[in-house]
Amino acid sequence: MLTFYDYLPSQNAFKVRLLQSQLRIPHDTKYVSIFSGEGQSPEYRRINPTGAVPAIRLEDGRVLAESNAILTFLAEGTDFMPSDPFERAKVNQWLSFEQDYVQNTIGSLRYWTMTSKLDSRPADLVRSKMATAIKALQILDEEFSSKPFICGQHYTVADISLYAYASRADEAGISLAPFKHFERWVQRVERTPGFVAEIYPYSIDPRSSGELA
Repeated sequence: MLTFYDYLPSQNAFKVRLLQSQLRIPHDTKYVSIFSGEGQSPEYRRINPTGAVPAIRLEDGRVLAESNAILTFLAEGTDFMPSDPFERAKVNQWLSFEQDYVQNTIGSLRYWTMTSKLDSRPADLVRSKMATAIKALQILDEEFSSKPFICGQHYTVADISLYAYASRADEAGISLAPFKHFERWVQRVERTPGFVAEIYPYSIDPRSSGELA
């Protein structure tokens, strides 16, 4: 059985949680206490050299890290990953966009805000990430003005990836009110079969107020 390495407040881990639910993938979950340094243990770094979550270990012992890589692998051969080469490339385009323009901005701002670290970060860095996050939401809002899902008519892992952090922008101090097409897409994602509604705040982990090792 597949083993899934999780940390509940992580929205990167949420991506994998959601796909596993929607594809009904049998798995065993192991929780990694990343703020207590468990992620940097020699044992876990053999699974993910960066010490981050998520990661998976296959039944044959092979391991894979990075949320978007895991999504791509688990979705292979399903409706969540197109078989047409161009359509697959479009999925990869938006997975790259998510990593560069959403996770790196909204993800960071959300984490800093929810763990009371925002004021300790350089003001110029915060402003830069905020501007890029808003630009990313504007781009997504425009995309969803003409199609129901990011790659067209069908829900894919690109939607799962984008949803994880972009839908939580309000927790990063960014109102979603100006982005009406985007908000309607969020609602569509939340109506997909097997959707996982539960989100875990960093406050469930008393160690999250510290810095990662």
